[in-house]
Amino acid sequence: MRSTLIDAGPLLALFDKSDQYHEDALAFIKSIDNPLVTTWPVITEVSHMLSFSTQVQINFLTWIDRGGLQVMEIEPSHMFRLIDLCRKYDDVTMDLADATLIIASEITGIKEIASIDSDFYIYRNVRNQYLHNIFPLGKV
Repeated sequence: MRSTLIDAGPLLALFDKSDQYHEDALAFIKSIDNPLVTTWPVITEVSHMLSFSTQVQINFLTWIDRGGLQVMEIEPSHMFRLIDLCRKYDDVTMDLADATLIIASEITGIKEIASIDSDFYIYRNVRNQYLHNIFPLGKV
């Protein structure tokens, strides 16, 4: 079964009922049957953005613990690639979480991502391929 990478935006929207993309995120999660894969920097980013409520943060972490997400480890050996990506995309300010998702794609071969960010239409992996964004804003 193929997997899908997921960025912070849809995860934040899923757990923040006031987020403008909350309904889109709910519909997306209900519709997808692929395993969702992310990285620790993405989880950290979402947790920080959910800091308005400790209970919501706990709900997010509990969902992960129950199998909502698979978490991919980024190793210290990937530091050179992280630096390379951040330099390459300096003009669009690639953040750590986004860089780790590109690396996760390179390691696993996953070609799909769920993201609210338009930056993933710019970023390319080491094979010079774009990730296909399958998060349909307002279309699910």
